[in-house]
Amino acid sequence: MRIGELLVAAGLVSAADVSAAIGRQRREGGRLGQNLVAMGAVDADALAAFIDAVPPEPLSARETGIDEKSLVDLILKTMTTRPVETLAELSAALRLPPKVVSDLVDFAVRGQLLGLAGSSGGAMAMRYEMTDAGKRRAQEALGRSQYVGPAPVPLDVYAHWLQRQKITNEAVNVEVMQQAFEGLEVPRSFIDQIGPAVCSGRALLMYGPPGNGKTSVAQRLERVFRQIIYIPHAVAVEGQIMQVFDPDVHQPVLGEAPSLLDGGLHRDEADARFVACRRPFIVTGGELTLEMLDLKHEPLANFYVAPLHIKASGGCLLIDDFGRQLVSPTVLLNRWIVPLENRVDYLKLHTGKSFQLPFEAVVILSTNLAPSDLMDPAFLRRIPYKLEVGAPAPETWRRIFAGVARAHGLGERLTDPVVSGIIKTLTEAHGLELAAFQPRFIIEQIVAGCRFRGVPLDFLPELVDYAIGNLVVSAADERAPTLAKVA
Repeated sequence: MRIGELLVAAGLVSAADVSAAIGRQRREGGRLGQNLVAMGAVDADALAAFIDAVPPEPLSARETGIDEKSLVDLILKTMTTRPVETLAELSAALRLPPKVVSDLVDFAVRGQLLGLAGSSGGAMAMRYEMTDAGKRRAQEALGRSQYVGPAPVPLDVYAHWLQRQKITNEAVNVEVMQQAFEGLEVPRSFIDQIGPAVCSGRALLMYGPPGNGKTSVAQRLERVFRQIIYIPHAVAVEGQIMQVFDPDVHQPVLGEAPSLLDGGLHRDEADARFVACRRPFIVTGGELTLEMLDLKHEPLANFYVAPLHIKASGGCLLIDDFGRQLVSPTVLLNRWIVPLENRVDYLKLHTGKSFQLPFEAVVILSTNLAPSDLMDPAFLRRIPYKLEVGAPAPETWRRIFAGVARAHGLGERLTDPVVSGIIKTLTEAHGLELAAFQPRFIIEQIVAGCRFRGVPLDFLPELVDYAIGNLVVSAADERAPTLAKVA
């Protein structure tokens, strides 16, 4: 990972700034950061703070924190399972600097595990092949663990960066929260409530009747977080490997930044064993099980996959529809008593050994059930922030309805009598409470009805009644006979 690319991804400089700094560096020397500061592209203090928050590139095998034997085994496993044979290819596969890989390959050559197979030009293009001894050692290593991929980082290094990247490092204020909720009808009083909860980095419970935007509100919190954090591909724990980076839930940032020029002059590097990502925001619902919160051991491959809340470290874990999981709320909360209270979690390997990690994920519980039915007072005490997301006021509901109507091309056909009539039908004729989901539900059905009839979009009374009717279900004895009954 090049620092220049990370600076662009973080929004501290532009790609043009980095290109200009590289040109200046070629003429006058110095490091890339020094040239960016000299050009006035970035403040020296801001640059220093950013660099300090980036895992530094290891300059030797010792600095990786992983023993040399394990790294050589990883090289041999990589060459056995992938078409990799040059120093450049091994460096890319292991995410280690070329100098470190070159030293490891030299060690393997001296141990008669690798032999030189030729070159297509330059040291990095030197090709190597495994000797018979190397092949035997590769098979032995694969027998112990079939993990092949980027070199792991030590557990203590991972724990260090979890602490450094806590979500409380984010500068969250009223302006940031308002920008996050732009486009949603959220009262200022609610922002004043949820803002301190986000700043605290502690657990948050959102409750209230269904259909009023708890999930939408929770997911908007993802927009609050702007910092880059660094997530390791894998972590070495007691001689075992735990995969952490997951492309299904983690969002790398370098794909968002322009590709910069190659060359040695500007290669101020970060540790490529980490992936620069946006703070994770992981959503799970009824599919959540207790097993998903423990290490997943791959018995045949003999390595581990980090549990869901560890993958969410440095970000948020939203448990939607809390109370409707296969696992009971009590069992689930029992699993988290210590982590929520002490900000530390304990995980166990299949060997029986346990290890601890900082618990640095903000857990958001969203439910339409009564909190008192889900947990006892002791659990409620451990969730310091509790926000009720209730039904919108009539005026708020009107604004939501108008906004949805405009978005669906019905804005010009919307009148105050139409909205008032819909509200009256909902609340008086059907006895329903207003809910934030109703405008979209009603308008989408009206649009579908107009298209089916082949008529211009309009609030036709019969289509309005049809849409509202689909919001309710009649009692069984009030329903019209079905075809089966008639037959």
